[in-house]
Amino acid sequence: MLFSKILVPFDGSNLSRKALSKAVDIVQETASRESGKPVLEVLHIVQDVSYAMGTTITVDPKISQAVIDEAKQMVPSDVQASFAIEYGQPANTILNYANDNGFDFIIMGSRGLGTIREFFLGSVSHNVVQNSKVPVLIVK
Repeated sequence: MLFSKILVPFDGSNLSRKALSKAVDIVQETASRESGKPVLEVLHIVQDVSYAMGTTITVDPKISQAVIDEAKQMVPSDVQASFAIEYGQPANTILNYANDNGFDFIIMGSRGLGTIREFFLGSVSHNVVQNSKVPVLIVK
């Protein structure tokens, strides 16, 4: 089997929906060709926003659960999938989660930042591609 554990970071955006759809297609195609099925895991990352004054805005857990529920509706019952919510900085959390849990493939959406903004801020997908120990597919 080419890939046995596939990680899909999912934030509910159009690009993350496209990435999840592509991951489902890959799992189903692999299952039709080979005897084993890859395991798919959908990861939603919650990033708390802190301000210089020490005030922190946290995301309502109901919102995170709604994002996961949307992802669950996109995954057909014939695809073995699990769903997780983690807290932290998105790129580092994705990389650490993939490494700590033995994933061998990451499929994620491109964020589509402009050239100047990406130069100064970077993007999550760019950071993951540059630092991942496993192959990364960026879906546009």
